Amino acid sequence: MWEIVKSGGWLMVPIIACSIVALGIILERMWALQKKRVIPKHLVAQVWHWEKNQQLDRERIQTIRAGSPLGRVLAAGIAARDKEREVMRENIEETGRHVVHELERYLNTLGTIAAITPLLGLLGTVIGMIKVFANLTTHGVGNIPSLAGGISEALITTAAGLVVAIPTLMFYRYYRGRVDELVVYMEEEAIKLLEVMHGKRPTDSLKDAGPEEDVA
Repeated sequence: MWEIVKSGGWLMVPIIACSIVALGIILERMWALQKKRVIPKHLVAQVWHWEKNQQLDRERIQTIRAGSPLGRVLAAGIAARDKEREVMRENIEETGRHVVHELERYLNTLGTIAAITPLLGLLGTVIGMIKVFANLTTHGVGNIPSLAGGISEALITTAAGLVVAIPTLMFYRYYRGRVDELVVYMEEEAIKLLEVMHGKRPTDSLKDAGPEEDVA
């Protein structure tokens, strides 16, 4: 393996570095974007239960805020529960924008890696072919080992760039869709909070208002 990497030339170094960074982001986002971590089940029902029993004090609000991204959104609305509905909605939307930004953390980096690693491989191909033609000019077609080395460098860097880029792009697209899905669920839960706080009555389906079973 080391011989293959070595024969790929110095451009293998940034390609390998990109693969390590991409793997770290993929694993971190896989943990952070689990549905049960982002959207705990029955959280709105729990909030309404505390509110109905006048137990929704500052300590519980802080617990809700620290518990999950959805909790941060709901806590922003709860803080304005005694104000008008529009004020509560604005608090939720403002906090929601920050939460969505955090859910998308590192995804731009992942997309950048997916885009640049094929280009690094292509650059390695170009450099390898330049070496091949330089050897042809200097030594003619008789120096087979030198020609093979340049062609090998060109092929290895191209393959390495694609090996890193293909799975990275797949995970980038997957996590983008995952974030969009979670945002929709959070919007639904925030609407339920608005309804129960300003309607002052739980809906019939509130007990089962949590999102679908976690598939992560």
